[in-house]
Amino acid sequence: MSIEVAKYIDHTNLNPAATSKNIERLCDEAKEFGFFAVCVNPYFVKQAVKALSSSNVAVATVIGFPLGQNLTDIKIAEAQRAISEGAEELDLVINIAALKDGQIDYVRDEIKAIVKVAKDRLVKVIIECDLLTNDEKVAATKATVEGGAGMVKTSTGFVKDGKGATVEDIRLMKETIGSAKVGIKASAGIRDFNQAKALIDAGATRLGTSASVGIVQGSKVVNAAY
Repeated sequence: MSIEVAKYIDHTNLNPAATSKNIERLCDEAKEFGFFAVCVNPYFVKQAVKALSSSNVAVATVIGFPLGQNLTDIKIAEAQRAISEGAEELDLVINIAALKDGQIDYVRDEIKAIVKVAKDRLVKVIIECDLLTNDEKVAATKATVEGGAGMVKTSTGFVKDGKGATVEDIRLMKETIGSAKVGIKASAGIRDFNQAKALIDAGATRLGTSASVGIVQGSKVVNAAY
């Protein structure tokens, strides 16, 4: 079963103190264990692309991370640069303030703008569940679907004392998505195999975690924020 779980995983290092050696190790582990992708900050996209060029591991990066408060044109520029450097997937943080202000059109249109730039590359929309009510989670998920993104994602992992990915949120997202062909990425705080499996069973189609190796080896990793 651990081999199957590996194929769900975006092996992640978004730690602001990460170095090139940390990213080198991340990529080596992704190849060794057969993870679906690595997820790195934009600064490291070129390095990850080069390190994984002879493998099937995809390179994902983040846009508007971690706060989502960049203006849309800045996020577009980020996306364009990441794509030019070889990023295959983009994890976009929504403008949470706009969502909470009821500006759903703004949120949806921003997603559409990034999807347009991405073309055939997968856009995963981070809605930051720890900061939202259930109604806001539903609204953000609907905006993701209407914006044409391929996946909705629970969390950045940067909310202080946040729960991160939960089974309840995955189920709510799945119910909201309905028959639309939109995946769900559970991310943040995923520390062990049983937790990973529970999220997959609830409907997650991808997992974002820095505890990937421990998960596939069946051990628990206590410090797995990102």
